[in-house]
Amino acid sequence: MDLDDLYPALSDLAAAAKRRVPRFVWEYLDSATGDESSMHANTAALNAVRLTPRVLSPFTADLTTTFLRQSWDAPFGIAPVGMSGLVWPGAEVALATAATKAGLPYSLSTVAAATPEEVGPSTGGRGWFQLYPPRDPEIRRDMLARAKASGFDTLILTADVGTPSRRERQRRARLTNPMRLRPHIVAQAALRPAWSLATLRSGIPGLKTLEPYAGPDAPGGTTGHIGYRLRVAPDLDYLKALRAEWDGALIVKGILDPDDAGTVAPLCDAVWVSNHGGRQFEGAPAAATVLPAIRNAVPDLPLIADGGVRSGTDILRLIALGADLVMLGRAFHHGYAALGRAGIDHAIHILREGMIADMGQLAIGTPPEARQRL
Repeated sequence: MDLDDLYPALSDLAAAAKRRVPRFVWEYLDSATGDESSMHANTAALNAVRLTPRVLSPFTADLTTTFLRQSWDAPFGIAPVGMSGLVWPGAEVALATAATKAGLPYSLSTVAAATPEEVGPSTGGRGWFQLYPPRDPEIRRDMLARAKASGFDTLILTADVGTPSRRERQRRARLTNPMRLRPHIVAQAALRPAWSLATLRSGIPGLKTLEPYAGPDAPGGTTGHIGYRLRVAPDLDYLKALRAEWDGALIVKGILDPDDAGTVAPLCDAVWVSNHGGRQFEGAPAAATVLPAIRNAVPDLPLIADGGVRSGTDILRLIALGADLVMLGRAFHHGYAALGRAGIDHAIHILREGMIADMGQLAIGTPPEARQRL
C-alpha cells in the first residue's frame, strides 16, 4: 500500500513513532516546559490564521526559494534537535542526507549525538551548525573551525538558552543526559526491541561534539550535562565576537521581540523567530503571533520561523505572516523513528504536496504570494 494511504499526515508519522520508541524517548522529543501552554499556543496561533482562496485563476506552483544567497527546492528545512540519535540511532546523518537530496537546509545541533565531522559529508557543503554558546572563547573558536572544516557554511546562534528550563515531562520520565541504564530505563527500552537493538549496535548516545572539552577542569567537574557546564548566556558582545570569528552566514535564533530583532540585525544575516518549541518558557508567545511586528521592525532582514508546524498549510501561514523560510524539527524525527530514512522522505513529500495543493486553492504561483491572501 502507498505511504500516502498509510500515513497521509505528519500526525500519522508521529503516532507510528510513538509506538516504536521507549516512553522516555517520546517524552524527550514531544514535551515542552511548564504546563506546555507555549507549545500549545504555537498550534492555536497557526490555526487562527485564515488565508482566502481564489477561484477561476490559473496557476503553476513553484516552491523554489532563495535564502541567504542560496537556492533551495522548497521554503522549509530541518531544524536542530538535540540528541537526535536518541530518538533513533543514526538520525543526524540520515536527516542530513535526506535534506541534501531534497534540496533543503539541514541544521546540526551542538548537543547532537553525532559530530560535525561525522555529519558534514552528508550536507553537500551547505550544512547549518547550531551553536549553544561556550563560555570559553578557545572552545568556541575550535568548534567553529570544526564546523567550517566539516562542510557547515551557516552558523546559528541559539540565544534563548540563558537559563535551563525544567521540562517537567522529561523529569517525570527520569531521562538523564548522558543517558544512564537505570532499571526504569531498561524496563521501558525492553518494550521497544527494535529501538533497543539498534541502540545497542550503535552505542549509548552522548554529546559527542562536546566530549573533547569535557575534561576534569571543565566547569562542574566530570559529572552532569557537559552542555550546561560549558555554555554561557550570550549577550551582544558575544554576538559581536561571533560575527568577527565566523566568515559565513550568521543566524540568531530565539527572537520574539521586535526590539531584539532590530538590535541584532546589523550583526547577523537572518533572524529566527522561535519560542524553542515551547521548551524554554511556558509564557512565551508563538512565532505566528509576533512575526508581523518583527517583519515590520526589520523589513529587509531575512526571517525564519518555526513552532507548531504540522502541514504545508502551516508553512504557508507563517510565510504569509512574514517568514521567508520555515523550519521543523519534531516532524522529521517522527518520520525517521516510524519508517527509517523513508519516513524522512515521506515527511518532506507530505509538506511539499500539501503546499502545492494549497497554492492551487489560493491561486498563487510562489509561497510569498500567500501574503496577498491574508
